[in-house]
Amino acid sequence: MSPSLYAGLMSGTSVDAIDCALVRCGADTVELLATLEHPIPGETRRHIAAISRPGDNEIERLGTLDRQLGQLFAEATLALLDSAGYTPDAIAAVGSHGQTIRHRPPLDQASEQAAFTLQIGDPNTIAQATGITTVADFRRRDIAAGGEGAPLAPAFHAAAFAAPGLRRAIVNIGGIANVTLLEGRGSVLGFDTGPGNTLLDHWVARHRGTRYDRDGQWSAEGEVDTTLLAALLDHEYLARSGPRSTGKEAFNLEWLDRCIGDLGQTPDPQGVQATLAEFTAESIARGIHGSASRVEEVYVCGGGARNTDLMRRLYRKLQPATLDITTALGLDPEWVEAAAFAWLAWRTMAGLAGNIPAVTGADSEVILGGIYPGGPPGAATGPAR
Repeated sequence: MSPSLYAGLMSGTSVDAIDCALVRCGADTVELLATLEHPIPGETRRHIAAISRPGDNEIERLGTLDRQLGQLFAEATLALLDSAGYTPDAIAAVGSHGQTIRHRPPLDQASEQAAFTLQIGDPNTIAQATGITTVADFRRRDIAAGGEGAPLAPAFHAAAFAAPGLRRAIVNIGGIANVTLLEGRGSVLGFDTGPGNTLLDHWVARHRGTRYDRDGQWSAEGEVDTTLLAALLDHEYLARSGPRSTGKEAFNLEWLDRCIGDLGQTPDPQGVQATLAEFTAESIARGIHGSASRVEEVYVCGGGARNTDLMRRLYRKLQPATLDITTALGLDPEWVEAAAFAWLAWRTMAGLAGNIPAVTGADSEVILGGIYPGGPPGAATGPAR
């Protein structure tokens, strides 16, 4: 297949916005052409937070939110194309990650229970409202093949960032952090390291009423509570090795509150924020240092790349490896994940596997996602009912 245009949509654990990327993809081509951050209304964010926890009337609420998010993703796609000066018929496909509301990989489940992952944002609605073929539901095929369903970005990291003879690590710090190890000999490893921004964002929202700690200013001025840090680092997930993934089901405010409660005293909130930044940095560093070979270069993407305090903490822990953001490799850190799902959509449309068994633990390489052919554009532009 010759290079074609694909739109990638990503809404992550932080639920801060829909990241949209227009990418020219081909066998040897990954070219970011345009980007857009599409807002998620506050009420929708609250509905996502609510459905991510067990509650009443879940099926009704899930079905409604699935359609609403599908419409929102469609609006984001059309806004991206309008801003970039393209029409829907110029786009081969949309790759939509969807909004994760549950992630229960194999190691998080009792042996008698089936692993599953669930992302919503109805792809039928996206295809119908935009007229563009949509590829979605990427993670569940890897789960069906015995894998964790995550992380999926390492395959894209290898295509976009690998360099012969160089041992690189690509660190994506979204709500959850993950690492891709590019060995320089064609081999690729990857895994979730633990929390990225999720605990930091929720803690600062609780105590300062802001959605995130800009540049890590609040955490930078706090003092790390070493006793709390030791308790956080004792989480059983951090002792795992091999293919592994996690989510807000394991790392959330309820868990943090229990850890704080076990201290027997109420710590300074700013000190907790500093401790959470140190926890994120330390869990990432442990993941990298635990790799089979010494990493020479580390590049960071995701929202955490903008957290100056977090980047300083990582720099101290990762020396003598160099530390930079993926801009140095030609791709703005904010748009790497959205670009990854545009590229994964290209893989699916080309009939190519999108997972890496060494990363996810799947039994085999598989073609990811379902394909939803485009319909007459604009046929379903009203709100979902």
